[in-house]
Amino acid sequence: MQPICNHGYWKYLDNFAAVLERVWMKTPPTEGRGPTGEKKCRRPKRRKIMPIKSPGSSTQRCLATNNAKRVPLTQKKATVPSHPVPSRVPTKRLTSPLPRSTRHAARPAGCTQNHIEQLPPEILMKILWNLDASSLYCISYVNKLFYKLAKNNGMWRKKYSAKYGESKKLKAKHMDEVVEKLSVMKVQERPEGYWRRLYFRTIAGNNHTKWLKELRTINPYTGLPSHTERVLREQRVAWEITVCDKSGCEGTFEQSHTYYSDSSVTVCWSNGSWPAFHQLSTLQLHGVKKVPLKCPSAIKPGWWSLMAQLDIDTISKSSQVKGGDRLVMLLLLSPGIVIGIWRGQLSIAFVMATFHYHRLVERSLLGSSICPYTIPENMPPFDDVDPNYGLHGYMLHITLHNTVTEIMSGHFPELFCRKGQIHEGFIQLNAIIRSKQSQHTPLSARVSLPWRSDALEGTVKNCCMMSLTLLDETQMPFWCVSTPVSMVLANEEPFSYDYQGQHFLIKYQDAEGKVQMDVVRLEEQRQFFLINLVIYISTVKVNQHFGRAY
Repeated sequence: MQPICNHGYWKYLDNFAAVLERVWMKTPPTEGRGPTGEKKCRRPKRRKIMPIKSPGSSTQRCLATNNAKRVPLTQKKATVPSHPVPSRVPTKRLTSPLPRSTRHAARPAGCTQNHIEQLPPEILMKILWNLDASSLYCISYVNKLFYKLAKNNGMWRKKYSAKYGESKKLKAKHMDEVVEKLSVMKVQERPEGYWRRLYFRTIAGNNHTKWLKELRTINPYTGLPSHTERVLREQRVAWEITVCDKSGCEGTFEQSHTYYSDSSVTVCWSNGSWPAFHQLSTLQLHGVKKVPLKCPSAIKPGWWSLMAQLDIDTISKSSQVKGGDRLVMLLLLSPGIVIGIWRGQLSIAFVMATFHYHRLVERSLLGSSICPYTIPENMPPFDDVDPNYGLHGYMLHITLHNTVTEIMSGHFPELFCRKGQIHEGFIQLNAIIRSKQSQHTPLSARVSLPWRSDALEGTVKNCCMMSLTLLDETQMPFWCVSTPVSMVLANEEPFSYDYQGQHFLIKYQDAEGKVQMDVVRLEEQRQFFLINLVIYISTVKVNQHFGRAY
């Protein structure tokens, strides 16, 4: 490609610079000549170079200041007056002696093209080549022309190779060499925007093969990857909620604070102006990873992975009241998502969600903005020798916590169920038996759920988060749940010689199983004890997973 050296371009740029100077400095026009030789009326400036013709010599230029002697306009001499025309005297626009075809064409009334867009594409490309990555990305939001030019594969490959050293051959000293090298077939084979996406993905560290290796280390206590929290923090993963009301107005809310436990993370959204709950149309939850560029957060590039999507029918039919206090009422929309509603106003105070660590990094990064990540099924090896295959070898890890502290954590290996204990389509796994006092577990804190909004904060009693991980015989996750639960007073208190106090129940159920916990409160010690814990697994899930027919 030959360098741009046409004198017409430079003449065009000189005229364009003069126009920009007049617009930016807001100076009155002065008399002068346009690029075509046409006389134009311009207002005087403080300092102006006026042409003076002398006999027998070419046109010379001299400096005329405001202190020059004024000469009447009617005075006609061979030389042009060396003083500026006063701004109070209107100037008469002269007609051009040139034919109409040689003058600049008039701009149509509906044309909105500015002077920048009138520049040749070669000049614009030269300007864009000298921008950094952040400026080049931001300028793509100006209009369609800059959006198309800013996605050029050659520019982004140059920036990628200069920053990460893809090839020493691409590090050319002169622009012409770079342009010539980037015109090879290898660049043209890539689709438009390929190198820009690769640059952003590399600078953000979004290399899934690297963090997938870090997730291979399994914690024997929980049965989950040991470095899930570290990977989430290193990858700068965040979660955003997008709500749309019935009128079509859409708003996006960023997380305000998070709490990490040993098997789940709890995220809260409390900042911003939320719509009324009865006006909600859709609610979407995305995992977000943004590129660390110096640009406004609203246009900052990144990746969005859909994790949950609720429409108006799901919101109205599946919402359950999980508790409340004097200010807010908690509504459970789906497993893991709870909304705080102001009492008496039906407006949203905050949104809270808890995510289980099982495949959380993949769900937050590997999905798309409209399609969630599909968790692959790990089928155990088929066994036709063991008659009780699928009924033993389970391991349970359960945690009760809130947004501040951990309430209870338990690990229960070697859980089993006899065929005679299969009842009403569920297999029963007893983790804590009421009659065995040695298995009873104390709660380290009161069952409560602190909440916080923009202006107020409070605590909902007898409500917390439950994270459950059930591993099968091969130590693979079989049933994983993370959801808010509520503790209610038992209708019939069982008789017990060991505990004298109020008895409470914590229950949870979905399509795959259910959980039941019995909690007793000792008045003297002012402490809660978990005295019964039973897990029920659907036989449909067991039969599909193990290939049995229980």
